[in-house]
Parts: sequence; structure tokens; C-alpha cells
Amino acid sequence: MKSKKTLFGTLTLSAMLALTACGNGSTTATTETPAAGSGTTPAAAETPAAETVSGSILAVGSTALQPLVDQVGQKYMTENAEVTVQVQGGGSGTGLTQVSEGAADIGNSDVFAEEKLDADKAAELVDHQVAVVAMATVVNKDTGVTNLTKQQLLDVFSGKVKNWKEVGGADQAIVIVNRPSSSGTRATFEKYALGEKVENVPGAIEQDSSGTVKQIVADTKGAVGYLAFSYLDDTVTALSYEGVEPKEENVQSGKYPIWAYEHMYTKGEPEGAAKAFLDYMMTEEVQNADVVELGYIPVSSMETKRDAEGKTIQ
Repeated sequence: MKSKKTLFGTLTLSAMLALTACGNGSTTATTETPAAGSGTTPAAAETPAAETVSGSILAVGSTALQPLVDQVGQKYMTENAEVTVQVQGGGSGTGLTQVSEGAADIGNSDVFAEEKLDADKAAELVDHQVAVVAMATVVNKDTGVTNLTKQQLLDVFSGKVKNWKEVGGADQAIVIVNRPSSSGTRATFEKYALGEKVENVPGAIEQDSSGTVKQIVADTKGAVGYLAFSYLDDTVTALSYEGVEPKEENVQSGKYPIWAYEHMYTKGEPEGAAKAFLDYMMTEEVQNADVVELGYIPVSSMETKRDAEGKTIQ
């Protein structure tokens, strides 16, 4: 009997040890599975965090550049729900001043910062050239004029020529629709179309919006102004300059001189949402679609280049 009890006790102990061993194995497996899972979970969480962009962007300035930044901003917000892009006009001078003072994240400008700001302030800004904007003289459709030389154009905007019949058009008084002195569009037009700055003549209308300029020229007999290609439509007549039509190919080749770079300036190197948005502006998707669709020209397609002084460097 004693031997049987001993054998039974031995078997019972062996069984318990076996069960304990199995239990330890199960516990280990159960413990390791969450460990592996917890190692995977942070990795999965980190991936969208690295790709997700969030924040708000305020871009202020050029009304010539505004249609492009507006459209691309809307697309970017659709693709990046945690980003807000707000675009305001006001002119290049306003945009450069606000980004310099830290009141805006991006200053949109038709001109180099050196043309509007003190050298010290301009040096603090980083230039991002996102497109080329070309501009054309526009007149009311009833003026009967389709081409003006540089001298004729200067005579019109300086007030020396007061009636369209003096330059081969209809017998109509000339009504000048100008942009304010802070406007990069005006600075570009005066620099490359007129060759010099001019003062507003008596009776001239001044507007700070390209859209308003177009509307006034379209509705006012004898009116003349200037617009970026992106604003041109059949409500106004775009004039040839020195016999060269205002067409994209003529700008690219250098035959048509009234153009400028579109700049998006930041104070220092951009970071976060502003950097991501500016990177997006330079993607093929934007450059080959939005830029061209809205009447701008990709910088990469230009056969000539200019420096801040307007000199051709290539």
C-alpha cells in the first residue's frame, strides 16, 4: 500500500509540475503578444503623425498672384483637413510689409522685396518664386485701339495724349484706371512697359484690386488700365506692345517684356504648414496644371531670367 501511495504521489506531483510548466508557457505567450502589439501600435501611430500637416497660414499681398494662391490653397485644404489657408490681397507692398513685421506667414509679391523694403528688412526675407506673371495693357472694347508703342503708352499714362484719336483710335477721351503706388502690378507695368514711374494724371481712377480695374475698364468708355494675364477675358481688349501680342510663348521667348516673377516671401526659412504649402506650390501637379490653367507661366519654362534690377541674366 505504501508503495502504491508513493507512486500515486509521485504521479500527482509530476502532473502538477507538467501543468505548471504549461501554465508558465501560456503566461509567457500571453505576456509577449501584447508586448509585440504595443511595439507595433506606436509605429502605426507615428506614420500619420509624420505625414499629417496642421496649422493656419495667412498669405497677404499681390492681387495678381491671388487667383493662383486662392485656387491652390483650396486644393491643399481639401487634401489636408487640418490646415487652413487664408489669402488676402492689398498689393505687393502690403504683403511684403506684413510678412516682414510678422503679421503674415507669407507675403505675396510681383516684385523683389528690395524694391519695396529697406535693405535690412529685405535681407530677412526668403524668396520663393512660384510662377511668372505677364501683364497687358487693357482698354475698353470701343476705343478702336489694338496696339501701342512704348512711347505712345507712356504718353497716354503721363497725360500727354488725352484722346484715343491721337493714337489711331476712336474720338474718345482717355480715362486712366491705375493701381496705387503700393501695387506690384503697377511697379512692373511702369518698369517694363513705360520705362519710368509716372504720377497719376488729373481725373485718373485708382483702384487696389485687379478685378475692380477690369470691371471699370470694361464698363467705362475710353478707359485704359493694365492687368495680369490671369485676369484677361473678352470683356476688355488686351493690346499688343510694340507689335508683339500678349501671349505666353512671346513671354517665354523674351519677345514680350512686360512680365515679372511671382514671389511668395517668408521671414526666414519656412517651417511647418507654411513650408509644406510652399513645397506643394512647386509640385508638378500645381506647376503643370493650376499655374498654366490660370494664365501664369511656370518659371522653369522661361528662356530668359531677370535679377532684382530687371537685368536679363540668361
